[in-house]
Amino acid sequence: MFPLKDIDQAKIFPFWVILLILVNLYVFFLELTAINPDFYIIRFALIPENIDFFEAQTLIPFVTAQFLHGGFIHILSNMWFLWVFGKNLESRLGFLFPVFYIFSGVLGNITQYIIYSGSNIPIIGASGAVAGILGAYLAFFPRNKIKTFIFVLFFAAVVEIPVSLMLFYWLITQLFSSAAAVSANTAETFGGVAYFAHVGGFAAGWVIGKIISVKSSLSPDRKNLSF
Repeated sequence: MFPLKDIDQAKIFPFWVILLILVNLYVFFLELTAINPDFYIIRFALIPENIDFFEAQTLIPFVTAQFLHGGFIHILSNMWFLWVFGKNLESRLGFLFPVFYIFSGVLGNITQYIIYSGSNIPIIGASGAVAGILGAYLAFFPRNKIKTFIFVLFFAAVVEIPVSLMLFYWLITQLFSSAAAVSANTAETFGGVAYFAHVGGFAAGWVIGKIISVKSSLSPDRKNLSF
């Protein structure tokens, strides 16, 4: 299932979504044009075995790794999901949207780190942050529908699917893949994908989204969260 469009789009200019996409694309451009791409990635990627919680500098990659990507498909898929699901969420969070995005990514990376704390495999990508967007979207808009492209064997169609069904399917695939990674008994990411970062980011986004939803319901006259 591939999401194409949110049927109930927010009528706002998605400033923060566009800015985050541009920042990710710019950093990816720097990767491609770096004199030594491998050194560039190692410098900013999250390498679990290098983390020392008593050295603040080693914790920076929990943030910087979110803006690195392993290829065109990697970054395009992440940015597309951010575009489809981020606009409505920005309409609810306002200027806090980028803070929520980065915070979800950090929690996703921490989840991956906890599972593979001794790994020397670089962790990169915005998937944890985007997963946080998906989790919060489910918390805020469980009844929305997503126009989705479906391809099964020789059958292809564009249909409207409840977001709860689509994201439940997505989460199940991540959980099964995470279980497979544990079963493989390896310190490396399973199939080159940090699935635990996805699960951690999604869970963080959903929980935070639920908390904000409860707070918002107590103040129904407020459309955006503010402090």
